[in-house]
Amino acid sequence: MSRLPSFALATAGALLLAACSDAGQPTAARPSAADAPQATRHLGVAPVRSPNGPQFANNGNELNHGGAQPNGSTTQATGTGISYHGGPVLQAQTNVAAIYWAGATIYPGGPTPGSNGAGTADGSNVGYFMRNIGGSPYFNINTTYTNSAGTAIRNVVNYTQYWANNSYNVPSTKTRVSDANMLAMLQYAFNNGKLTYDPGTLYAIFTAGTVNLGGGFGTQYCAYHSWGNVTINGVSRQVLYAAMPDAYAKASACSNGTASPNADPHGDAVVSVLVHEIEETTTDMNGNAWYDATGYENADKCAWNFGTTFTTANGGVANVTLGTKSFLIQQNWINSGSGGCRMSW
Repeated sequence: MSRLPSFALATAGALLLAACSDAGQPTAARPSAADAPQATRHLGVAPVRSPNGPQFANNGNELNHGGAQPNGSTTQATGTGISYHGGPVLQAQTNVAAIYWAGATIYPGGPTPGSNGAGTADGSNVGYFMRNIGGSPYFNINTTYTNSAGTAIRNVVNYTQYWANNSYNVPSTKTRVSDANMLAMLQYAFNNGKLTYDPGTLYAIFTAGTVNLGGGFGTQYCAYHSWGNVTINGVSRQVLYAAMPDAYAKASACSNGTASPNADPHGDAVVSVLVHEIEETTTDMNGNAWYDATGYENADKCAWNFGTTFTTANGGVANVTLGTKSFLIQQNWINSGSGGCRMSW
């Protein structure tokens, strides 16, 4: 799949947003390089859509999977069209936290701007999706993947917490937001009680309108997952995160082009790319676990492939029902038999 160039921050002065001190308070002085959030790389992206299927923006900028593999590890071919490369996965459970980074509510029914709390308090369709995807036949596809000990990934997704950030460096329309910006925001949240840090949580960062989250929104990708380092109370920690711009704001590139099953076109568009990033983080959190010979992760292999669909009561198009709501989400690659795109297992 298409990858963006890897990079690291050469100096703290390269940050466009103010980083935080070890105590978690914003400081006017430039932080030391050791305290600045460190952006590591982009990993899996949900590619932009084209009429003839997935479109990958190459331009010579392929980022191969990297990172240190366990000593003595080798690629394990499975015959399913995807292989294991020895890296970590989220085996026991996948926790997801949401950051709604905007001055107003992004998705109808979403949290009050400025609030933070448990995922159960998020009344949006996006929140409903995150609370109901775990335990479903769809997410059970990921149980066909294992960790280095051969233990299967569990069909568990928990929407643990949210922060509706309307105060810390909120981006405006069309602003380009870098990975360093996102990590600085997460670092602030951890040090100031807005979010609880957990190394096994994917922090999904949602923005509104045409905010250019990551710098290639709508031209290179619709969303992506990655990881980086933040300093929490003086200690460097790795954090998993996903850039989740408003997919419907770039509808021709990042929406499925069908009627919304929940009369919420923005929310319904983003959940399809959101689940892409959740399952790729689950099976390939650091980019050195499950991917194929071309670098595609499990969700990449089924990008914009929806399988059999049905019409909802409001005339929308969907392919899965979770609880009482229906959604249209891409299929996922099954690591069984000869492999293939599926909606359930």
